[in-house]
Amino acid sequence: MDASSIISPLNDAQRLAVSAPSQAMLVLAGAGSGKTRVLVHRIAWHLRINRLSPQNILAVTFTNKAAREMRNRVEDLLNISARSMWIGTFHGLAHRLLRQHAKQAKLPETFQVMDSDDQLRIVKRLLKAMNIDDTKWPPKQVQWFINAQKEEGIRARHMADNGDFFHRQMLAVYKAYEELCDRSGLVDFAELLLRAHELLRDNDDLLNFYRQRFQQVHVDEFQDTNTIQYAWLRLLTEGNDNLFVVGDDDQSIYGWRGAKIENIFSFQRHYPGHQVVRLEQNYRSSGHILKAANILIANNDSRMGKELWTEAGEGELLSLYAAFNEQDEAYFVVEKIRQWVRDGGLRSDVAILYRSNAQSRQFEERLMTTGTPYRVYGGLRFFERMEIKNALAYLRLSANPHDDASFERVVNTPTRGIGAKTLDDMRILAREQALSLWQASIAMLDQNRLPARAATALRGFLNLIVQLGKDTEGFALYETVKHVVEASGLIDLYKKEKQDKGETRVENLEELVNAAKLFDYDSENAENMSELDLFLTHAALEAGEMQADSDEDCVQLMTLHSAKGLEFKLVFMVGMEEGLFPSQQATDDPGRLQEERRLCYVGITRAMQQLYLTYAESRRLYGKDSYPRPSRFLKEIPAEAIHEIRMRANVSRPVASVGTPTTKLGSTGKYRLGQSVRHEKFGEGVVLQTEGEGEQERVQINFRNAGIKWLMLAYAKLDTV
Repeated sequence: MDASSIISPLNDAQRLAVSAPSQAMLVLAGAGSGKTRVLVHRIAWHLRINRLSPQNILAVTFTNKAAREMRNRVEDLLNISARSMWIGTFHGLAHRLLRQHAKQAKLPETFQVMDSDDQLRIVKRLLKAMNIDDTKWPPKQVQWFINAQKEEGIRARHMADNGDFFHRQMLAVYKAYEELCDRSGLVDFAELLLRAHELLRDNDDLLNFYRQRFQQVHVDEFQDTNTIQYAWLRLLTEGNDNLFVVGDDDQSIYGWRGAKIENIFSFQRHYPGHQVVRLEQNYRSSGHILKAANILIANNDSRMGKELWTEAGEGELLSLYAAFNEQDEAYFVVEKIRQWVRDGGLRSDVAILYRSNAQSRQFEERLMTTGTPYRVYGGLRFFERMEIKNALAYLRLSANPHDDASFERVVNTPTRGIGAKTLDDMRILAREQALSLWQASIAMLDQNRLPARAATALRGFLNLIVQLGKDTEGFALYETVKHVVEASGLIDLYKKEKQDKGETRVENLEELVNAAKLFDYDSENAENMSELDLFLTHAALEAGEMQADSDEDCVQLMTLHSAKGLEFKLVFMVGMEEGLFPSQQATDDPGRLQEERRLCYVGITRAMQQLYLTYAESRRLYGKDSYPRPSRFLKEIPAEAIHEIRMRANVSRPVASVGTPTTKLGSTGKYRLGQSVRHEKFGEGVVLQTEGEGEQERVQINFRNAGIKWLMLAYAKLDTV
C-alpha cells in the first residue's frame, strides 16, 4: 500500500492529519467527522510510509468496543495482524503492563482485577469492620473518594490529617482499603492506572525501554482523559513529541467522573511544537441539525472553536413539541415512532434520549402498551449479572484463595450454614492479624474457635475450593468453567428458583461455558498468564461498559451521556426543561452549566435525519409535581431551524389548597380554569386547563391525592365543588 492509497479516501483536513510529519498533534474532531478513520489511517501511514514496526505503535481508546473496532479496521486496511500492536483501553493496557512487570510493580503475579461491584463489597466490609455507620458514611461515597484520590495520583500516605473529621475518617478507610488490597492481591480499576504510572515513573530503565519501543502514541477521545491518564501519556512521550491525540472540547461531558477538559489546553502548553488540525466536515447529520448544534455550543466560552458543515443538504427542520405533561410527552413520542415504522423505518434507527434515568418509565409504559419492542441501553451486561459474578468468584478463588472479594461473595452461596456471626469473627481476626479471609478461616478452624456446625460448614467450603483447583488441573478453559459452575452448586441452586428467573440464570451459566469455549487466548501476548487468569481479567475489564448493541429491531432508550459515540436516523430529546436539562445543580454553576450545554450538543449531533425536542408544561418526577419553564437551550437554537408542532399553552399553576381557585385565565366549554371539581375515583382537584370541543374535549386536573390527570369529559364523571 502506497501513500496515495492511504490518503485517497480522505478529505483535505483528514489527509493533513494523517500525512503530517511525526510530531505532537491535536486533532479537533467534530461530531461525525471521521475521527476513527483518521486514527486508523495515521497508524497505516506510520507502518507503510514511515516503515515503523507494529510493535512501535501504541493506541489508546476508552472502551473495549472502540479498541476492537480500531484493531479490526487496521487489519482490514493493511491486511496484517494487529496482535503485536498495543491497541486497547487505558485500563487494558495498564493491566498488560503490570502483568509483564508485576514484581517491579510490587504486585503478586497472581493479582486479581476487581470490577466496581467487587470494590464496593470490600468497602462495605471495611466500614463494618471499623464500626463506621454506613448511613452517615455511604459506601458509594467512600468508594468515590478512594477512586478520586487515585485518579489524581494520590496515595493515602500522601495525605495529611488536616483536622477535618470527614477527611480524617475517609483517610482512615482509604489506608485500610489499600492494606487489604495489597494483602489480598486485589487491584481495582483506578489502581491499574495509578500503579502503571508509578511503575514507569519509578523505574528509569523500564521507562526508557517503553519510550524507545512506542515511537508513536495515539489517543482517542482525549477530552475524556483524567489526571493520571494524561500523566501516564506524558511520561511515555516526554522528550519525543510523538503524541497524536484526537478529541473534541465540545464533547467533554464526563467532568463528574474525573475527566479534565483542561487537558486539551494543557497539551498545547506541554508540547509547544504541536500542530492543530480541525475536522469540521460532518458525515452524519443534515444541515439544520448542524446549524442548531453550532449556534448552541457557541454560547460556551473558552472553546478552541470549530464550525461543523455538511454536503448532505439542509434536511428537515428540528421539531419542537410542548407536551401538556409527561404522559402526553410519551404519547406523542411513541405515536411518532409508530408512524416512522408504518412508513418503513426501522425501530433500531430510533433513540429516545433523556437527562435522567427516572424519565424512562413513562416511555417504557407507553411502548409496552402499544406493543413496541424497546431496549434500555446501559442495562446489566452479561459479566455483571449476579449468577455470572458468582461463578466467576468461584473461579477466582480456585485460582487465588486470598481474593477476599470473591470469598465474601460465595462463602455462603449456595447457603451452607455459615452465619453472620462466623463471618464477623472472621473479618475481625483478618483485620487484627493482617490476614486474608482464607487465612483467617483456617486459623479459626485450627484454634477451634467455632461451634461444631459452623466449623463443619466452613471446612466444607474450604475443601470445595481446594478440590475445584485439583479437579480442573489440565482441563481446557471451558471444561474448567463447566465443572466449577456444576460442582459449586450454582446450577442446582438456580434450578430451584421459581418461574423463568431461575431458568434464565441457568441459561446464562451455560452461556458462560460457551463464552469460555469461544475465548480467544492469545498465548503470545498473555504476559505469562494462564488461560483462566486471562479469561477472568477479560470479564473484569468488560464489566461496566455500556451494553452491547442488540440485533433485535427495537427502539433504543438511553441517557444523553450513554448516547455519546452513537448515531440514529430519528432522535427524540425529551424533558427539555429548566431544572431537568440543564439540571438544577448546574443552573448556579457556570462550569457545570457549560458541561450541560456540551451534553445538549452531543445529543443534537446524534441525529442523522430527524430530531424532535420535547418538553412538558407540567411534570411529576421523583414524586413531586412541577411546572417548569422550557430549557434555556431551546432558546439558544435559532428559530428558523425549528418547526413548532404545538404552541406553548398558558398553563395555570396549582393552588395553595384545593378549593381555593387559581387566578382565572379564562374558560373553555363546561369548566373554567381554576375551578374545583370532584371525581368518584380520584377525589377532589383543580382544573388546570381544557382543550378541544364536543366529544373530544378533555380537561387537565390536579387531584389532591392522585396528582395531575388528563380526562376526556365524554367519559369522566365530574362534579363541581
